[in-house]
Formats: sequence, structure tokens, C-alpha cells
Amino acid sequence: MATDAHRLVRYSRADVKAGEAGSCIIPRKPLNLLKGITTSAESLVEVKYTESNIHFAFDNIRLMCRLIDGKYPNYEAVIPKENPNKLTVNREQLLQSIRRVSIFANKTTHQVRLKIAGSELHVSAEDLDFSNSAIERMSCSYVGDDMEIGFNSRFLMDMLSNLDGSEVVIEMSAPNRAGILVPAEKTDEAEDILMLVMPVMLNN
Repeated sequence: MATDAHRLVRYSRADVKAGEAGSCIIPRKPLNLLKGITTSAESLVEVKYTESNIHFAFDNIRLMCRLIDGKYPNYEAVIPKENPNKLTVNREQLLQSIRRVSIFANKTTHQVRLKIAGSELHVSAEDLDFSNSAIERMSCSYVGDDMEIGFNSRFLMDMLSNLDGSEVVIEMSAPNRAGILVPAEKTDEAEDILMLVMPVMLNN
């Protein structure tokens, strides 16, 4: 589980077991370091932690860091349960479309607009200060009411880049409520991943 108040990722595996339930809050920097060095790991990673420290061990590497004091926020409370509007679209095509139009987005908000109606998705961005704009149209599968919603393009691109599968489902309830991204199909049955991103106010 990770969050920065604008986006949230919940990741769980059904094939990992622990002796007892527990939780801890790990700083971002050591996790990024761990991510880089585990790509070549040949053995399982052993994780041990106390109230103040966490210890990772694999191969001939040992990594220890201090934990963050405090209680993790109740993240389940911010994940919308009712999301009747569901957009299914090719993940790579959407990612590339957002990359292209975001060049013309406002450099402060990085806002891109998704306009969904029927089987058409319009991806657009504009920078009113410099009179720049771009729009692209894609085919999609959509169930729900026609909708326009804005997101930070950087957040969307990060999420789409880190999801597997050829298609992604974006679940929404309203333009001012968080959007949820999940893979359309599981590539790993033991894996469960959900990504949440907060919207940004549209410039109408």
C-alpha cells in the first residue's frame, strides 16, 4: 500500500504468508533502492521488522532502514465502492495518447481531459496561457453516463506504465471523485492490484 494524497496503489498477493498479522510504514527512499537491487535477485527476499526498523535479506545483500512512526491512514475509506461508469481501453494506446497530448498541457497542472461518450474516448489537453491545445480520439468500450473528467497526466502515465495486460479498466463515479485503474484481465492469479488517482478541476 502506498499513497501521496493524490494517488494511491493497493497491491496484494495471495501466495505470500506470514506467521502473524502486522503492519509498518516504510520510507520511500529505501524502497526505491530495494527495487533497483532486487531485479537481479536469485533467492527469495526475507523480511523482518521490529517497532523501529525493517530488515531485508537476499543473496549476499542486507538492507536495513528505520520505519516511520505513526499509524497508516485508513486507505480503504477513500476507495470509492460504487463506480457505475466503467471505461475499458487499450492500455498502451491510451498511454501513448496521453504522452502526446500532455506536451500541450498546462505546465503547472499537467491536466488532461478524458471525454467519454458511447464507444469514443477523446483525450485532450490545453494551455490557455500560450493558446496551445491537442486532442485525440480513440475507440473504447464504455458502460455508464457520458462523462468529462480531468487528471494529472503524469500520474496517469505512471500508473499505465506500471500495469500489465493489453487493456485497462478505469472505474469512475463522478468528475469530482477519484478514478480507479485496474487491469482488464489478470496476468497473475495470485496478484491483486488497484490504483486510485484523484481528479483535477476542469478548465471549462
